[in-house]
Amino acid sequence: MNTNEEIIKGIYAAFERRDLEGVLGAFADDVAWVHPEGMSDLGVGGAKQGPDGVREFLSKVPSVMAGQKVEPEEFVIDADRIVVFGSRHVTGHNGATGTFKFIHSWTLREGRVTAMEDTFDTHALRRLLEK
Repeated sequence: MNTNEEIIKGIYAAFERRDLEGVLGAFADDVAWVHPEGMSDLGVGGAKQGPDGVREFLSKVPSVMAGQKVEPEEFVIDADRIVVFGSRHVTGHNGATGTFKFIHSWTLREGRVTAMEDTFDTHALRRLLEK
């Protein structure tokens, strides 16, 4: 059985491979996927429920940015809660690039992700995307 840390690291690896099914396969049926409300008008903010909600959210990301690479840098683990500090490297459709710090808070239950909350500076990201 994988540890919670291995599960979360596996999700980041699946994102890197662009393996959506590998990502979604780690989620509980009632997963809550939460992004800052400051991105809602672009279709990538607020809360989504269940793997289908996450799939819908992820399908909108390419319309907002041309590219993104997420680099987890530090994992803080407390039983079923893992907080990840990292950097997000973004390329806008305008060709502008930037790096933004993030905090991901993951909650697991019985080896399945039940919640993920992404926290980042929406103002700075939007400035890059709107150049």
